[in-house]
Amino acid sequence: MTARPNRTSDPPAAPHARTSPARRSEDRPPLDPMASATEVRPEGYYPTGPLPGPAHDEDAPVYVISIAAQLAGMHPQTLRSYDRLGLVTPGRTAGRGRRYSARDVALLREVQRLSQEEGVNLEGIRQILHLSAQVMALQAQVRQLTEELTRARVDAERQVAEAHASHRRDLVPVDRGAIVVWRPLPRR
Repeated sequence: MTARPNRTSDPPAAPHARTSPARRSEDRPPLDPMASATEVRPEGYYPTGPLPGPAHDEDAPVYVISIAAQLAGMHPQTLRSYDRLGLVTPGRTAGRGRRYSARDVALLREVQRLSQEEGVNLEGIRQILHLSAQVMALQAQVRQLTEELTRARVDAERQVAEAHASHRRDLVPVDRGAIVVWRPLPRR
């Protein structure tokens, strides 16, 4: 039997196979292969999970509630209550069924971590998620404005270069530092 190609609806593959069930977290490679172990990242929400790529769209709503609950390590009823509270809002099908994306599953894991490990209540989690989304939106706006500024600078430099190139070369600049007034001598 031949292996079928990866599809968007396939659950994400594990980044590596475990060799023993008692493997510690410090033995595991980082989720982001481009990140170094000493990299310092600012505080905030960084979803974990599969890296985006052509075989997997992070925002595609593909997981039904039971699969999303399994992936997040939660009960499906917890996902329903988080949806009701507005913490994690999944996509909907035409029949109003919930469909979770990989990003939603990562967000569910983060909600669970904040709740269980950090002891944050649900309203605190809602505020954290709201502020994290606000920070990400502002960072995107800064990137956009930086790109616009760079384009404007390049355009201004091009216009200055065009203006300099259009100057006439047959005119000689005169130093205007000293003014000499010639007065003819009176005729006798």
